[in-house]
Amino acid sequence: MEKKQKNISIGFQLRKITTEQFAIIQDVYDKNNPKINMSIGLKFALDKEKKIIASFVKVQFEQKKAPFLIIEIANHFDIEDDAWESFNKTETEFIIPKGFASHLVMLTIGTLRGTLHCKTENTEYNNFFLPTINVTELIKNDIELN
Repeated sequence: MEKKQKNISIGFQLRKITTEQFAIIQDVYDKNNPKINMSIGLKFALDKEKKIIASFVKVQFEQKKAPFLIIEIANHFDIEDDAWESFNKTETEFIIPKGFASHLVMLTIGTLRGTLHCKTENTEYNNFFLPTINVTELIKNDIELN
């Protein structure tokens, strides 16, 4: 028997965007070395009083395991009361459903992509693009926060 997933509407809106980190380390970057790696990190934070979920995405471009371009962006989302209560399981357990967490991260990645362009425009670092990212491979389960 096929199990159908229930679609749940979650009310939210973008409240604020913050640039948590931005750095270009020119001494590390070797423009003659074509080998460049990229790493991505995610995290979430809560403001329980204001009912805000923040989605953080950090990207580093690296050569020889040393970062030369670092950017971390956070999108802060107001969450509607009913949705917040459905996530707030107990006083110490808060669970963001996998699908909703993925959606917030996808929005934050888009914000990071635009910020990266703006911060590097008219520099040699504007050639470093954030590729398309399969968020479902980054978030495999619900996100549990305390």
